[in-house]
Amino acid sequence: MFKLALDAGHGKHTAGKRCLKSLDKNETREWVLNNRICTKIQALLSGYDGISVKRVDDTSGKTDVALSTRTKTANNFKADLYLSIHHNAGVGGGKGGGLVVIRQKGLSADGETGKIQKKFYNALIKAGVPKGNRSNPTPAQDLQVLRETKMPAILIECGFMDSATDIKYIK
Repeated sequence: MFKLALDAGHGKHTAGKRCLKSLDKNETREWVLNNRICTKIQALLSGYDGISVKRVDDTSGKTDVALSTRTKTANNFKADLYLSIHHNAGVGGGKGGGLVVIRQKGLSADGETGKIQKKFYNALIKAGVPKGNRSNPTPAQDLQVLRETKMPAILIECGFMDSATDIKYIK
């Protein structure tokens, strides 16, 4: 049985986590975007025998579950992979952005997690997710959900919520 721990990023009411108002009059919350992707992943995988998916976030979005609780849940589940879905920000309405797939700092790009990271990145680009202009779209960073899990773990930033280019794809 392959076990996937799935994380829809932040809670629905986490401060500041929303689309830029000038690009999205509704200022769609990041959790809504993350949850939409996680729900789709769950639906797609439900049709396969031998795969078990456990959401480690609050599927209602009402509570921003502590990161330590998320990682403990994944570790107790004995997941084979931890997948955290997010949407980035930081281009302030510009045209930059794109997909970023992150592994834990200190793990080699040639190791197991690095290979999984690269496979996800390549598959998402092939599926049509905008490549963007990131100088390093597959970085290593020190993030709690990647560092405290006992299984390979990646965090996917599915585009920038404040990018005039990415928002068309995201919405």
